[in-house]
Amino acid sequence: MITGQIGLAAAILVGIGEFLLHYDKLARYTDTFAFFEGVTRERATIGHFFGVLGAPLYVVGAIHIYLMLRPANEVAARVAGLVMAYACIVGAVWIGSRATAVELVAAGGVKEQLDLYELRYESLLQAVRAGVLGLSIIFIWLCLTGRSFYPRAMAILNPIFLIVVAFVIFFTVPAIGKYIMPIALNVSYFVMFLVSLRVASKLNLEG
Repeated sequence: MITGQIGLAAAILVGIGEFLLHYDKLARYTDTFAFFEGVTRERATIGHFFGVLGAPLYVVGAIHIYLMLRPANEVAARVAGLVMAYACIVGAVWIGSRATAVELVAAGGVKEQLDLYELRYESLLQAVRAGVLGLSIIFIWLCLTGRSFYPRAMAILNPIFLIVVAFVIFFTVPAIGKYIMPIALNVSYFVMFLVSLRVASKLNLEG
């Protein structure tokens, strides 16, 4: 399904972008701005374009999720697709700000500037997280009905669960987790789209 392939491409492109913007060899991810200290201007610029240009493709990927869930419940599947698309659009605005955050930190941004950045952009993450949670709840429900195109076991591959797995890996195996943590949502979407495409391929679905 072309929509699923585009969703997978989004996960790869945004994942590359976010990794370039966020990866910190010291894994200081619990501090809002400390991990930016090791990000160079050049790395941030490249990451910015990967992330911003890749993020809109998630909207097409949301259509794939809707199509796969639709047989179980048309209305709920539509809501899931719209919630995912909305969260990804807000997420695109957020990731578009990250290179600017790198500059603020590099320039020794004063507390007032950093506080404004947090208010205007970091707060957007709450909408993204709420969207991911909403998508996950509907995804689990419709998968477990057994009437979607997914097998019931697919319910476990919802974004929230996969993000939790990323957190667990980060805290238990930090040597590996530090590479996953800065792109946890993109990794979860990558896994979800990859498996979803495999299911669609077995069923010879198109769209």
